[in-house]
Amino acid sequence: MEQKANGISLMSAILNNIPADAKITRIEYEGPRIALYTRNPAFLHNNSYVISEIVNTLKKRVVTRTEKSIRKPESEARQTLEKMLPPSAEVSNYFFDDALGEITVEAGNPRVLGQEAGFDLGSTMDQTGWKVKVRKAPHIKSTAIQNVYYAMKAGSDLREKFYKELGEAIFRPRLTSAEHVTIKTLGAFQEVGRSCVLVETSESKVLLDCGIHPGSRNAWDAYPRLDWADVSPGDLDAIIISHAHLDHMGFLPAMYKYGYDGPVYCTEPTLPLMSLLQNDFVKIALIEGGRLIYDQKDIRDMVQHAITLPYGMVTDVTPDIKLVFNNAGHILGSATVHLHIGDGAHNIVYTGDYKYGRTQLFDSATWNYPRVETLITEGTYGNKEDIMPVREEVEMNFVNAINGTLKGGGKVLIPIPAVGRAQEILLVIDQYMRNKVLVEAPVFTEGMISEATAIHVSYADYLSRELRTKILEEGVNPFKSEYFTEVEHPSNREEAFREGPAVIMATSGMLEGGPVLDYFENIAPSERNQILFVSYQVQGTLGRRVLDGSSQASLMDQGGKIKIVDVRCGVQKIEGFSGHSDYNQIIRFIGKLRPKLQQVLVGHGEKRKTENLAYAIQRIYRVPTLHPAVQEAIRVY
Repeated sequence: MEQKANGISLMSAILNNIPADAKITRIEYEGPRIALYTRNPAFLHNNSYVISEIVNTLKKRVVTRTEKSIRKPESEARQTLEKMLPPSAEVSNYFFDDALGEITVEAGNPRVLGQEAGFDLGSTMDQTGWKVKVRKAPHIKSTAIQNVYYAMKAGSDLREKFYKELGEAIFRPRLTSAEHVTIKTLGAFQEVGRSCVLVETSESKVLLDCGIHPGSRNAWDAYPRLDWADVSPGDLDAIIISHAHLDHMGFLPAMYKYGYDGPVYCTEPTLPLMSLLQNDFVKIALIEGGRLIYDQKDIRDMVQHAITLPYGMVTDVTPDIKLVFNNAGHILGSATVHLHIGDGAHNIVYTGDYKYGRTQLFDSATWNYPRVETLITEGTYGNKEDIMPVREEVEMNFVNAINGTLKGGGKVLIPIPAVGRAQEILLVIDQYMRNKVLVEAPVFTEGMISEATAIHVSYADYLSRELRTKILEEGVNPFKSEYFTEVEHPSNREEAFREGPAVIMATSGMLEGGPVLDYFENIAPSERNQILFVSYQVQGTLGRRVLDGSSQASLMDQGGKIKIVDVRCGVQKIEGFSGHSDYNQIIRFIGKLRPKLQQVLVGHGEKRKTENLAYAIQRIYRVPTLHPAVQEAIRVY
C-alpha cells in the first residue's frame, strides 16, 4: 500500500486494503487520527492485525469507531454495562462521549476489568455499540474531572466538526519543500514565569506553553509577548502544554477568548488539572478584584479543543511536525515535548520543568530520545551552588524543622502548590508520623489539595512504579491518612486556629492568593510559629519577599482595604523537595543525550542562573549554548 500526500489517496488506500467483513461505512479525519467507522466492531476487535498493518504502512494514527446507528441509547447502554461488569469492579461513574463514541467507566477496582483478570472489554463494545475505556475512580468525587466531562458533552457537535477540520489541516499536502526552523522566546527566558516558546517552520506556527507570571504587576511582564512576534492567536496551528502549572498554561484560555480556535495538546491528567487551576484563578480574581483576563466559558472552549495524549505516542500536529510527550518527572502528567520537524530535518526537545531524579511521586525524567539536535532546557537551579541534598537528608531536615515548632506548641504553615508538592509532602508526613519520627499532631489541608489528590488517584498510571502498584494493583490509597483533616470551608478553620501544635498545608504556594493568606495572617505574628516553604518562590511574589526576610506584609481584605501583617514567626525553606532538576541533574541529563546535541538554549531561570548554566554546558560538552532573553529569535535550522 503506497501512502500519498493527498488525503483522498490516503482514504482510498485504506478502503482498498481492508476486508469487506469489517463493514467500514466511512473514514473520517479525527484531528491527528484517521477514524474508521464500522458496523461490525467484533471483526476488527478479533482481527487487530488489520489496523496494525494499516498503521505500519501509512505511519499514521488509526482508530476504530462504531457507527452511530449501532450504538445503544445511553440509558440502555448503561443498563447493559451494569449487568456485564462484575460488582467487584466497584463502578462509580459512566461518561458517554458522543463525539468519539466512547464510554469511560470509572472503577474503584479497575484491575478486575483487565485482560489479566480474564475480562474481555471487546465484548462490552459488541453488546453496547460503544467503545469502552476503564479508568481508576477517584476516592472522592472530582469536580475538575466532572467539569471536563460536562464541557466535552456540551460541545459534542462542535468537537466532531473541529476534529474533521483539524484533520484536514494536518493531513493537507505541504506547501513547500523548504526547511527552516526558528525559535522565538516569548516568555520565561532570563526569568521564571509566563513560559512561552514559538516554533516557526516553513509550514507551521506552534506554541510551546502559554503561561502567566504570578509575581508581575504589569501586563507587559505578565503575559507571553505574542505582540512582539507579530502573531495573533488565529495565526497559530497548535498549542502544546508541557504541564498544568499556571506559569506554563495560565494564559491559555485567553487565547480562545481572543481568537484562537485550534487544538491544545497535553497529556491526559494535564487537562483536568489545567481546568482545576484555571477555574481557581478566575475565582480568586473575582474575589480579590484582580485582572480577569478570561472566564469559565473560555476554559470550556479550551477543554472542547483539547487533544490528550499518553506518553510515548507519535502524533502529527501539523503537516511538517510530529509530537511525542515523555515523562518529565515534575508533576502529574508533566511532559518533555519532542518535536520531529520535516522529513527528518530537525528535532527539538523542550523540557518544560523536569526532574532528572526519582521522587516518592514520580519516576525520573525520560532521556533516551532517538534524536535531538536542539535542546531547550530549564535553568531554574542553574548555579553550581544549586545542588540538592540527598533525599534522606531532605526529609530529615523537613521533619526536624517541623518537630522544633510542634514541640514548642507552635503551628507550622506550609504554603504549597496544590499539584505535585502537596501530594509529595502528604506522603512524607504520613510516613514519618506513622514511624513516630515526626511529632504526632493534626495536619489540616485546605484549598485544592484534596481535589488535585483525587486526580492523582484517578490517573495513577502516571505516578511512580511503586505508587502505581499500590493504587491500581493492591487497591491501597497512600494519600489517605488518619492524621489528615480537610478544611472544607473557611467557616471550619476554628479547629486549625485553636491553641496547640498543628501542621497546616494550604494553597497557594507563593502566598499569591487563596486560603493560605488567612492562615498567614493568623500565624505570622507569633514567634513560636513557623512558615515552611517547600517549593520555588518566584521573584516579585509575597512568598519570595517573606523568604528574603521581609518583616511586614501587606494584604488586601475582601473590602479592598490594605492590612499590614507583622512577620515575627520563623521562616525556613527546605531545599530538595523541588520538582525541578538541580544543577548536577541538568548537567547529567544533557550528558545522557545521544547523539551529541547541536545546540542548547537555557531558559526558565533568573538571568544569573541561566548565564551560569549556559557557560557550564558549553564548557563541559563543547556544545554551542545560548541563554536568550525574552523577545529573541534564534534560527536553529
